[in-house]
Amino acid sequence: MYLNLRYTVFAAVALLTFLLLIAGVFHSYWWWIGLPVFGGLTLVGIYDVIQIKHAVLRNYPILGHMRYILESIRPEIRQYMIESDKDEVPFSRQDRGLVYQRSKGEEDKRPFGTIENVYSSGYAWLTHSTAPVKNVDTDFRVHIGGSQCTQPYDASLYNISAMSFGALSANAISALNIGARKGKFAHDTGEGGISRYHRQGGGDLIYQIASGYFGCRNDDGSFSPEKFAKTAADPQIKMIELKLSQGAKPGHGGMLPGPKVTEEIAEARGIPIGIDCISPPAHSTFSTPLGLMEFIGQLRQLSNGKPVGFKLCIGHRREFMSIVKAMLKTGIIPDFIVVDGKEGGTGAAPVEFANRVGMPMLEGLTFVHNTLRGAGIRDQVKIGAAGKIITAFDIARAFALGADWCNSARGFMFAIGCIQAQACHTNKCPVGIATQDPLRQRAIDVGDKSDRVARFHRNTMHALGEIAGAAGLTDPRDFMPYHFMFRQNDNKFLDGNEVYPYLPDGFLLLEDEIEELSDWYSRWERASAESFAPPTIPHGPFAKRVAVTK
Repeated sequence: MYLNLRYTVFAAVALLTFLLLIAGVFHSYWWWIGLPVFGGLTLVGIYDVIQIKHAVLRNYPILGHMRYILESIRPEIRQYMIESDKDEVPFSRQDRGLVYQRSKGEEDKRPFGTIENVYSSGYAWLTHSTAPVKNVDTDFRVHIGGSQCTQPYDASLYNISAMSFGALSANAISALNIGARKGKFAHDTGEGGISRYHRQGGGDLIYQIASGYFGCRNDDGSFSPEKFAKTAADPQIKMIELKLSQGAKPGHGGMLPGPKVTEEIAEARGIPIGIDCISPPAHSTFSTPLGLMEFIGQLRQLSNGKPVGFKLCIGHRREFMSIVKAMLKTGIIPDFIVVDGKEGGTGAAPVEFANRVGMPMLEGLTFVHNTLRGAGIRDQVKIGAAGKIITAFDIARAFALGADWCNSARGFMFAIGCIQAQACHTNKCPVGIATQDPLRQRAIDVGDKSDRVARFHRNTMHALGEIAGAAGLTDPRDFMPYHFMFRQNDNKFLDGNEVYPYLPDGFLLLEDEIEELSDWYSRWERASAESFAPPTIPHGPFAKRVAVTK
């Protein structure tokens, strides 16, 4: 009986096909109208029974295909029918809706109060002032460029984070860059080089260089000073960003298969058409902290003094301290550091990397900020923050923890129509953003979407001005940890200064060490400007260090 039920649909379709065939022969040819449909299903059923790759289809011919159909639309079913407003997969419906409303210029207010559980662990809130201020001018800017920089840049406090042409379509890049020009903020090129669509848009660019050295490489994949100098001379390029790692897949390289290397991608990256394009996990130009600083100095000289910095997701904290020691030893101080959280996005990443590798943004940002303070050079380096930053609250919290500006990739993708289909790696993006299919990307109207990009930025900055004003501040960069409270459990919360404190300026260089910071001194001692490698391999927990008084 059970066996018969498994094959009922197949048997019924086959029988109906046979009856239609007989009826058409002996009664009327009109019966054959349905023959292609049911005949085709019968052939599918026969194939299902004899194929050996899918056990479900062998046991449930024809009917088993429903399982694969439902599986293919599972993200859409969840997103539109099951997901609550607060489910983060990876962005909540509430956050996505906020971006859509602000980019379209629609009402972005909420009635009836918060839907957040304000008494749950992890909830954070901003402390407001009894004497709020009204910030009329919300075009907030940060001056990027230290004493070694001769072409500083006044950047918006909110910019488009790194997304390469190739990962994004031509129309998506055009919409983002034209929107950046309209809104007077910056657009990070991503590691895929500067495409014709970046240049046509005319928006300010942050030229990102990664291990593939796209746009400034020799034929063997090594760095080309001559090509870099020529590219960096473009006045549209305002800053140079050296990518050491990114949040979604730190320490992971990549390969773009040859068939996907089109003429336009090859032009942007400076690689042959149709040949596999390799992005190594590590840079070939340097292998030590001192080498990294020397390379940054070289990039600054070749770019005629434009701001040069690097982007990374924090991994081994000792290694970042090694980089800071190299800054002190060489005297070469980067103009900026972008801290990417492991919650950052990407077109495609191994699940293990996306879920379990790298430090989240809040902890990474705090560590970088305090390490630079400890080394006495925090005032010489601006810090950018990236990693799921799309609301004014996200930006304000990052400023409180040490950021000078913020970047967002997926926030601006939502602004041009991303629906979080999570099909970025399939070349079948339903809205034409993460695809190279010319028919799919036609869905993006560049003029309309660029207006949305500029409008989202403008409305977010306005919201940032309002939230700063509520705290009694005239500049969002004045946010400090004590402006925020963090709930630890149902009946306990801590001041931001307790959770994310600012450590004393220059404490890593003091002769009389601070006992409470012994772990910092221990890690600082193990760091070396000459090498990223650890001085010793621990086979257990590090021994607790007692602060030294000299």
